[in-house]
Amino acid sequence: MAYFLEKQKTGSTPYVLINEEKGYMKFEGDSFHENVAGFFKDVNNWLNNYLKTDFTRFTFDFQLVYFNSSTAKLLLNMLLELDEHASDKQIIVNWITTEENDIIIECGEDFQEEVSNLEFNLVII
Repeated sequence: MAYFLEKQKTGSTPYVLINEEKGYMKFEGDSFHENVAGFFKDVNNWLNNYLKTDFTRFTFDFQLVYFNSSTAKLLLNMLLELDEHASDKQIIVNWITTEENDIIIECGEDFQEEVSNLEFNLVII
């Protein structure tokens, strides 16, 4: 049975959706929880295991409005891990933000420079 996870957003944590059957993950909202590692532990565990499987395509829609430095570190590590597996698999990251959110745009551009194998789309809405 394919893994499915949905966490509703709170004041300091984002909406998280993982649909393994569709090869899809989404983060949306804000992420500045005191214990970012604890909040994302199940996500990281699933992703690490998923990347070892025979999937052919994976899409990650990232639509955070704000995140703290702990979240940034976690995201960068996640993107680097995805990038390692993208040389022989199709991995797409859609970094979605508004044109007014200069900080998120800049972070997306910085993260985009750190990856070379996955498809990283900066999507301005």
